[in-house]
Amino acid sequence: MTELVLLNSESATNRLVLLHGWGADENDLIPVGKLLTEGLKDRFEIVSLSAPQPHPSGLGKQWYPLYPHEWEQVPEAVLDLEKRLNNLCFKHIPLNKTLLLGFSQGGAMALELASRNKFEGVFALSSYPHPEWKPSKDMPPIFLCHGNIDQVVDKAASQKSFDILLKNGVKSELYFFDGGHEITNNLIQYCREKIKQKFLS
Repeated sequence: MTELVLLNSESATNRLVLLHGWGADENDLIPVGKLLTEGLKDRFEIVSLSAPQPHPSGLGKQWYPLYPHEWEQVPEAVLDLEKRLNNLCFKHIPLNKTLLLGFSQGGAMALELASRNKFEGVFALSSYPHPEWKPSKDMPPIFLCHGNIDQVVDKAASQKSFDILLKNGVKSELYFFDGGHEITNNLIQYCREKIKQKFLS
């Protein structure tokens, strides 16, 4: 099984970890990762992880079954992903210089990981909160982004995540963009500007 795609650089001082959506694979977000990090003054290593389970269509992968929703599988899926990240042994770039970006189901997984690990920042795109999600007060900054006309995951899901984060005192921002269940050029530009403003030396 292909577990990840790694684009690294000897001079990289930062890392971007990508978590794909339901039915995609580890190659899906690589173009997005490149667009987000190319030409920045700090060099980024890009790691795109593959979900472990085959998608029921026979194409792509899933972090856990969604239709029907098998929420009881979420804790084990999150623990497995956390272990995989810890086992990658990227010791030259610590977690506090690592940005995490997830799309859709991958975004939901990113929100879970953010509750348990000290990433530098987390971008959850077109995502949703799991039913038992419990943010911690010392989470990294969270950037929630969602299309106004998303017909796969309603934008109310990101609003719900934002409300939960605010209630728990977590630094977070919510950005709605013109689009559906997708990563548009405008969204990439928004995320890139946030990376430049908030996380680069």
